[in-house]
Amino acid sequence: MTPRITLEQWRALIAVHDHGGYAQAAAALNKSQSTVSYAVHRIEDLLDVRAFERQGRKAHLTAAGQMLVRRARALIEEAERLERAAALAAGGWETELRVAAEVIFPTWRMLDCLDRLCRAQPGLRVQLHESVLGGTAELLTSGRVDLAIASSIPAGFIGDPLTRVRFIAAAAPDHALHRLNRPLTAEDLRRHRHLVVRDSATQPAGSQAPRASDQRWTVTAKATSIAAACRGYGFAWYAEDIIRSELDSGALKPLPLAHGAERWATLYLVYADPDSAGPAARALADLLRSAAA
Repeated sequence: MTPRITLEQWRALIAVHDHGGYAQAAAALNKSQSTVSYAVHRIEDLLDVRAFERQGRKAHLTAAGQMLVRRARALIEEAERLERAAALAAGGWETELRVAAEVIFPTWRMLDCLDRLCRAQPGLRVQLHESVLGGTAELLTSGRVDLAIASSIPAGFIGDPLTRVRFIAAAAPDHALHRLNRPLTAEDLRRHRHLVVRDSATQPAGSQAPRASDQRWTVTAKATSIAAACRGYGFAWYAEDIIRSELDSGALKPLPLAHGAERWATLYLVYADPDSAGPAARALADLLRSAAA
């Protein structure tokens, strides 16, 4: 069956829903209101369905309209992915590469890989998102990145294991927990401040980070957490590679926990869309695999 509805008509339907009315959708699409109204009515006529119903001055989706918008959005996204894949298949590197990396992946390792990539392709622009927990999945599912290093693989995506990360509990050497001079218990930790890095998702669905104490500072950047720990303001579990220089210099010291002194996590390399991944994304993925190995 040949499709009777164009992508532009589906875009009009989505815009009326997203912007709350025909006039607003017309402004957003830079089209006349009559053009947008005709596109939506054409869909309704061809499919013999009502997509919107008036409630006051706003157009609200019917149950059928909700299904149409959901499927139309997926159709538009797939068409855009197809066009990107076709353009890349025609040859040439991307002009911009968008990458997300969990903050537990060593920053220096990512920067080294990006530097090697951009030496090979000096004109390449890079957007690097340093994300935490659900924020990485959110960047992938919203289509804002081409490649991600994630601590979990979002539903609908496929990823390959990149590396395992060892976490250790640490605090400044003069922290009160170290002065106990014995194996530490969970009760010991509850009496002191826990430093936590905030989930970077706009709507966190429940953090995976350990919560060892009700006394807690939640910060946005891992560098802030490390600086606070070095000053003796609290303790935290850190990816060992992230605090290697602080451990070597003695600014931080592993806590002697009786249980749970270390934790492990697996990081995955995930393409937003493997079919449309360009030469730059694939080259960076190869560099990251080599660096992690």
